[in-house]
Amino acid sequence: MTYAAITGWGKCLPPAVLTNQDLSTFLETNDEWITSRTGIAERRVTHVLPSEMAYVAGARALAGAGLSAADLELIVYGSCTNDEQVPNSASGVQLRLGADKAASMDVDTACTSFLYSLSTATAMIRTGVVTNALVIGVEAISPYMEWENRNVAVLFGDGAAAVVLQRSQEEEGLIGESLGCIAEARHTLRVRGIGGAYVNAGVMLGDTVWDFDGQEIFKRAARGMAAASKAVMTKSGLNADDIDLVVPHQANLRIIAALAEQIGVTAEKLMLTVQRYGNMSAATVPVALVEALEESRVKPGSLILMPAFGGGLSVCSHLVRWGQRITPLGTTDIDLEPCAESGLELVNAIRAAKAPAGRSKGALQNTIFPETSYKTNGSWQHPNPVGIGWASTSEEYQR
Repeated sequence: MTYAAITGWGKCLPPAVLTNQDLSTFLETNDEWITSRTGIAERRVTHVLPSEMAYVAGARALAGAGLSAADLELIVYGSCTNDEQVPNSASGVQLRLGADKAASMDVDTACTSFLYSLSTATAMIRTGVVTNALVIGVEAISPYMEWENRNVAVLFGDGAAAVVLQRSQEEEGLIGESLGCIAEARHTLRVRGIGGAYVNAGVMLGDTVWDFDGQEIFKRAARGMAAASKAVMTKSGLNADDIDLVVPHQANLRIIAALAEQIGVTAEKLMLTVQRYGNMSAATVPVALVEALEESRVKPGSLILMPAFGGGLSVCSHLVRWGQRITPLGTTDIDLEPCAESGLELVNAIRAAKAPAGRSKGALQNTIFPETSYKTNGSWQHPNPVGIGWASTSEEYQR
């Protein structure tokens, strides 16, 4: 049987750190309020485009696998904050790497994008379409953040990580997965201002309003990840005792704790990075996986469970059997360009570019979405020609 072994890995974290104390300089908050509700102490802010972080992470993963970019056959780029809509971001990474014969594609399932990309690339290796792939999870959320909204501004950060997959006859790599989407709850997590719904509607690109129903997200996320994890373990003939390490989506420490309780794993089996980086969306799981390897928490033959959730609400859980090698074959000097600004200086520059705050809010609240329609006589119709806004808050998400 053909498998897709993980043979290389690499991460790229922008150097600028934004602390909770930094956030308190322009938000009504403090370190104790944030850490007690989320477990987050700091996060990173990028000074480059997301594709640049993806390129660095990808180059490091290829070096670790001992694979030349010239021999790379597929790049799958998981993100919801791409440089451009057209062309795709994967092709930009391909160009930077010099991977001339690779196919390149983007995958966007919000925070689960890396894991859905892992499923995609693994399936293409198993079916013989390609023999190797570079899978990237990257996010640059800071330019799209609603920085005056305390309920979401404290949660997110920027970063990237990547893995290399190569065809193998050994049972390693992704050996099971459970994918799903709770579409009825898609309105609970929305970033207004990104996408075709806002074109020619009086919205300045970069202005956003975040709909974030924290209480509902908490319940749906914990239950959804737990259900997906139980499903993949059952399908694989395993239980929680068989799992060596859990590398979950790092959205909120309390969600992770609720997940662990529901699937029956101890805190000692959890790999946590949320305190250092916050929620990096598609980058959270791969960054945590790379750091687990760096901290020697992954052993030869380890069984790793990787649950996640994201906008949609997409949910998944992936089961990975690690191979025998836990150290990279090589390294690279490729790195990001230096950054002279602090995290707070970068964020304040973004805030200044969005001034005055709320300038696009009226247009952002005046958009029709699929769930704001209702079905009559077998067809969807808009109940209100000017659209319906969803009121939501993330207060409960942090309590």
